[in-house]
Amino acid sequence: MTLWLFKSEPDEYSLQDLAAEASGFGRWDGIRNYQARNFLRDRVAIGDGVLFYHSACKIPAVVGTAEVVRAAYADPAQFDPESKYFDPKASADKPRWYCVDLAWRSEFARPVPLADIKKNPQLTEMVLVKQGRLSIQPVRQEEWDSIVKLGGK
Repeated sequence: MTLWLFKSEPDEYSLQDLAAEASGFGRWDGIRNYQARNFLRDRVAIGDGVLFYHSACKIPAVVGTAEVVRAAYADPAQFDPESKYFDPKASADKPRWYCVDLAWRSEFARPVPLADIKKNPQLTEMVLVKQGRLSIQPVRQEEWDSIVKLGGK
């Protein structure tokens, strides 16, 4: 099992939105960064753990956890001319963008703000601290354990 941190703007798709999915899972789509796409396509697998991070909000923070329940598949939005994620260079036989499905696992008792993560000596080497703009990033086990503890789980 690999561990990840996935970022989402909470007014676009929040941890609560994932928890409310009637199907029990939600599609993690709209990724349009090549490094994040490569992680999704090549490394993210069923059973992987995900720290759910709310970004582009008043207090960016890790707010809970999810689990990958479906491995990478072609992001259908890239084929839809009405979608903001449409990519005219993508085709069904040669997709450019991928998505995965996630299931909600937990909401933290306390969100773990980015400011606290940056101040924590155990977390200074996190990709989140070093390469903050990347929307999908690997997390080491000790980083996962530290953040989950800080979140009150």
